[in-house]
Amino acid sequence: MIEIVVATKNAGKITEFSAVLAGLPVKVLALSDFPAMPEAVENGVTFAANAEMKARHYAYHTGKACLADDSGLEVDALGGAPGVYSARYAGERATDAENNNKLLSDLAATGGAGPFSGRFRCALAFVDGEGNVITADGTCEGMILDALQGQGGFGYDPLFYIPGLGKTLAELSVAEKNAISHRGKAIISMAVKLAGYFK
Repeated sequence: MIEIVVATKNAGKITEFSAVLAGLPVKVLALSDFPAMPEAVENGVTFAANAEMKARHYAYHTGKACLADDSGLEVDALGGAPGVYSARYAGERATDAENNNKLLSDLAATGGAGPFSGRFRCALAFVDGEGNVITADGTCEGMILDALQGQGGFGYDPLFYIPGLGKTLAELSVAEKNAISHRGKAIISMAVKLAGYFK
């Protein structure tokens, strides 16, 4: 078993990663397993740059292989915002509710009629002890609603509607979400690459 640190304290993300990586000879650890860890700086202008920065930072500080993601929401009516600022759209320590409220407020201010087209993007970077990097990415197209719908998921999931399913991401089970989500697609792609890497 190889220990891989998934660079997040988000329990929802850990669940998603663990489910997809279950077939590999890895033990998934979270940042919460390393309480004294200094936080990575995320000042890249792309999701891919931020993912690699995080993976390198935590691989260095834990001495273990690290898998990091950077993901976010791009809304066409907002010129691609919130983009790389998705997690801190309403401020550095913003809650999911605060970010969702700011998104709804900014969409209302455009004067346009919803739902609004957009997509979730995810970039993944795996860095091993030798500094080798493996990357993967995924995209999920959908629509942004003008009100929250569903109790599951996290982040912008209650606003992100999948027309083909007639549900938001917050109304899907973990398995359903992994099958179509940006992160699910990226993790599946990464799992295939890691299966080859571990051979």
